Amino acid sequence: MTEQMALQIGRDALTTTLLLAAPPLGLALMVGLAVSILQAVTQINEVTLTFVPKILAVFLSIAIFGPWMINTMVVYAQTLLVSLPMMAR
Repeated sequence: MTEQMALQIGRDALTTTLLLAAPPLGLALMVGLAVSILQAVTQINEVTLTFVPKILAVFLSIAIFGPWMINTMVVYAQTLLVSLPMMAR
């Protein structure tokens, strides 16, 4: 395995991780911002009010993007397994 191949594997792993984490984190960020604005406008300072909508948003995003996320992981794993014989050289 060359140094370039190791860097490519690491780069692909980080890219795949960021792609898989983006939908749940992005939706949680948007919901958290909306709840924060709502709390600022209504002056409700309840700490637990922010957690429940974010958790529901993350579960919803996983339910919606789940098939795509699994497909992305499978494609990455297949690509990695197919490149194993080239790594042994």
